[in-house]
Amino acid sequence: MTAIHCHYCSRKIRDRDELVTASKWFRLKAFHYQCYQDLEQEAVLVSNVWVPVNGMSGNISSGLMLLLSISMLTANTWGFIGDAIGVIALYQVILRILSLLIIEIRLPNYVENKKPLDRG
Repeated sequence: MTAIHCHYCSRKIRDRDELVTASKWFRLKAFHYQCYQDLEQEAVLVSNVWVPVNGMSGNISSGLMLLLSISMLTANTWGFIGDAIGVIALYQVILRILSLLIIEIRLPNYVENKKPLDRG
């Protein structure tokens, strides 16, 4: 397994327990959960916000977007506009799959007896 490094502090992420995968403007980056919290507090503008892809909120939004895209692509109620909405809704699902395949699968689920993150 190759090492995954935090985009904020450049230190190694040891397991999925301390990982937050976030997206901003078609980019996917890995963060420590503490570094992500610091980054959220530094964000002043809405355009500077990294949106979490993994975790409970990412899984729920990906599931809802998958349901929306399936319903829009299979139903023909809105015609071309419904198909376009269905394709756009797949963006969140694709990000979640890429996060899982590129970042999360390379990390162990949990490492016991690890030292806490030093903030220095």
